[in-house]
Amino acid sequence: MSKENKISNGVMLNAYPDSIGINLHDMVTMLQMPEFKNAFSLFYVLPTFFNSDLDRGFSIIDYNLNEELVSKDDLKTLEDLNIQLKFDIVLNHLSVASPQFKDLLKHGNQSKYKDFFIDWNNFWEGHGAMGDDGVIIPKEEFLNKLFMRKSGLPILKVMFPDGTEKPYWNTFYQQITYNKITPDDLKNLKELSSKQVHFICETVNQAIDSNQDIYTINFEDCNHLKKDILQIVNKNRSYLGQMDVNANSELVWDFYEETLRKVSGFGGNILRLDAFAYLHKEIGQSNFFNKPGTWEHLERIKQIAEKNKLTLLPEIHAEYGLHLHDEVAKKGYHIYDFFLPGLIINTIEKSNSKALITWAQEIISKGYKTVNMLGCHDGIPVLDLKGKEINGIYNKGLLEDVEIEGVMNKIIERGGRVKNLYDASGNKISYYQVNATFFSALGEDEQKLLLARAIQLFMPGIPQIWYLDLFAGKNNYEAADKGGSAGHKEINRTTLSMQDIEDGLKTDVVKKQLEIIRLRNTSKAFSGTVKINETSSNEIDIKWMNQNEQAHLKVNLQNKAFTISYSENDLSKIMTF
Repeated sequence: MSKENKISNGVMLNAYPDSIGINLHDMVTMLQMPEFKNAFSLFYVLPTFFNSDLDRGFSIIDYNLNEELVSKDDLKTLEDLNIQLKFDIVLNHLSVASPQFKDLLKHGNQSKYKDFFIDWNNFWEGHGAMGDDGVIIPKEEFLNKLFMRKSGLPILKVMFPDGTEKPYWNTFYQQITYNKITPDDLKNLKELSSKQVHFICETVNQAIDSNQDIYTINFEDCNHLKKDILQIVNKNRSYLGQMDVNANSELVWDFYEETLRKVSGFGGNILRLDAFAYLHKEIGQSNFFNKPGTWEHLERIKQIAEKNKLTLLPEIHAEYGLHLHDEVAKKGYHIYDFFLPGLIINTIEKSNSKALITWAQEIISKGYKTVNMLGCHDGIPVLDLKGKEINGIYNKGLLEDVEIEGVMNKIIERGGRVKNLYDASGNKISYYQVNATFFSALGEDEQKLLLARAIQLFMPGIPQIWYLDLFAGKNNYEAADKGGSAGHKEINRTTLSMQDIEDGLKTDVVKKQLEIIRLRNTSKAFSGTVKINETSSNEIDIKWMNQNEQAHLKVNLQNKAFTISYSENDLSKIMTF
């Protein structure tokens, strides 16, 4: 599949392959509708595009096409529509069900992939004390530095063929399923009577049904065989998990080489590096953007990307005051504008543009190449807006903590769900993001959504548009409640039917968004220069100019009204909202 190396400056759609209808073909059908003509130049397809089993695609089994959702014909049609593709590579981890980890589980220490993943105890040997459960607890001076994404140690214990349990580094999601046992599973315990076999099976299976800790089971007159019984139960369990890979293994880099060739062959132009900041691990560092190791890894993956004509987009969630966004941008990378969603909500709700304009001016003055958004597959970032103390000096955030709390509280009042960060003991140390549709976060006010979209489309950067926001999707509480430990994310992932699309296209809020999107995607003005005109804090005035083409947004934040004036074929036009 041929592809250009140059990235479009147009508008990017963002969705799962099955966000519309039942597979990518339905999404492609939607994009072929006359209402979507010239609306999008790029499409960020989330990673259920590949074979995966957890975390809605971000636990990759392999990077082959998920043929239940994607076909090569769909990709050819997108190419014919001149829509460039953005994909993910999850640098930090692979699924337990990946060929590499399955080989490790099958062959244990004899596996070719023994060092492909990170044996927790081997990593921390000599830097901690062995716990009663066979897991090394790092010394406090090291443990306190670790940046955690879930409560407890970031491990998943798996069973090797010799019956030993091994803890492997597991930063993100995991799930252990104990499968019920049958009398046949106990056949090698020769001394058991048939009555005892029946009792053990019944006791174990009841414990599994009630989610009882299997290690607390009382086997009564069979307790002397408890160790052997539990070994059988553990061998019978199954796993889901995102297992951290070992970047010190050359096999991992061979895998990256193969993967980047593959996604380039699928027509990829942009490659989002998911969770890359967790890849480099070193004793005494935080396990988040360790330096200089992370830079070294990033440079190495960049060299592979350039061979495959891929533009990298590193994904980093960090406080503004840490200035990581600035460091990454200075290295020449595109960066995600995770600051914009919270800033726009703050701007609209407080009728004050000061913080938003400060950020816009920084993008312009420093020449950042950004991809921005309102909603996305994940939550609305809030931690990113905070300040940060570094070496005893406090760097201010884009918003004060009290303002960030105000944004959080407003979204939660409107039904949002919260994701937090934890220390090694399981104590909450910070909120991370809040999950809601952007429409619900704005109080399900159509004028506010149109205003938010207009501001996004006039900000510097490539605008990325979540499919559900386009159709003014509301919080899906039923899906969030059913979603288990990661259910908070399902609040903003409702699948739309083709009928939903047809119905939505009849509404003003969808038609007006598409009108502004089409202007942003086609006007040459947005390939020129942008100027933020001085106004009062309850107004916004942004103008794009490119030779004779211009596009001009003027906003009254007090009444949420705005106009867009623009030139087209030497004619001046105006949209009023």
